[in-house]
Amino acid sequence: MDQRKFYYFDNNATTQVAPEVVEAMIPFLRDFWGNPSSAYQFGKQVARHVESAREKVAALINADPREVIFTSCGTESNNSAIHSALVSQPGKRHVVTTAVEHSANIKFCAYLEKRGYDITLLPVESDGSIDIHLLEKSIRPDTAIVSVMWANNETGVIFPLEEIAAICRSKGVPCHTDAVQTPGKLKIDVADLGVDYLSLSAHKLHAPKGIGMLYVKKRARYQPYIIGGGQERGRRGGTENVANIVAFGRAAELAMATLNDENTRVRAMRDRMEKTILSTIPNTVRNGSFDSRLPNTSNIAFDSVEAEAILLMLDQASICVSSGSACTTGSLDPSHVLTAMGLTPSRARGSIRFSLGVYNTNEEVDYLLKHLPPIISRLRAISSSTATMPGKESKSEAAVTK
Repeated sequence: MDQRKFYYFDNNATTQVAPEVVEAMIPFLRDFWGNPSSAYQFGKQVARHVESAREKVAALINADPREVIFTSCGTESNNSAIHSALVSQPGKRHVVTTAVEHSANIKFCAYLEKRGYDITLLPVESDGSIDIHLLEKSIRPDTAIVSVMWANNETGVIFPLEEIAAICRSKGVPCHTDAVQTPGKLKIDVADLGVDYLSLSAHKLHAPKGIGMLYVKKRARYQPYIIGGGQERGRRGGTENVANIVAFGRAAELAMATLNDENTRVRAMRDRMEKTILSTIPNTVRNGSFDSRLPNTSNIAFDSVEAEAILLMLDQASICVSSGSACTTGSLDPSHVLTAMGLTPSRARGSIRFSLGVYNTNEEVDYLLKHLPPIISRLRAISSSTATMPGKESKSEAAVTK
């Protein structure tokens, strides 16, 4: 395998598995490989570790362990919450969500719409914030669920979830949040939030891919999305992914321990990186709110440059960033999040997301800041020369002739 050093600034896509998490997993791949649903002691001892991990994940969000359902990922958790609300309330066929949700919600709601359900996609302001009054007005007697992400994966913008949940409670409508980007960055307390359902994905907090969680509040209606055996107290069929569940539990402990580091050292690195980029590279602008966002995330638009070209040249310098959600990589369309914020398609296509984490260092930020400016200058020079080649119409000429 290629052992060269990578400078990784894409932690909102996935995170490095923590060494402590790997260490916690190994016994359940090598020694304790029994089925936790088995009646004999070899299986029962594995089941006890599953429940111990459930307690740790529940502690991360201040929930009762019985309110935690292990899933395969955040997408399954999101789909499960919305599906459950619709199936358990067959007379209600309306879902309220936002235009900037992760594709797990956007595409699932598009799927539902084709099958006769009514979907309201709430717009956002230019800074990525949501109009709470419009959300309240959008809730109808036939609304089955309101699903609003807590923090946006592309811009880091944070929505006022407590207020949203309170509005839902006042109208007797279940509230779900995709909180996948928040562990280790924001304190999570479901008792204070007041939501009915909350989704997490372990690979965003230094655990492996392939394990997620859905919080279901006591007495909240819930119908299984995956039907099979009696696992997860009958709420999610399928043999438990024991090693990854144990990993999730250990990662949850680490996430609580690193919360202060994310909000001090990581935030300071992010702010220095962002300030330097905006002040030293002309024609750049931050996308999204400055204050109400995650401490690790910065989304910046570079005018007159395509994001894909930036990514390719940064990759040659062993720097990993992204142009948006990893789940939409390869799409020719501009980010639905940025266009919902009012960015032009060209500016959205020139936007890059930088997302730092606890393993980043100031030296790595220095490396990025050394390589990024000349890359942007070179790409703009290429773009300018291409636009004025014989037979090519420059942007200024195009504007005159229209």
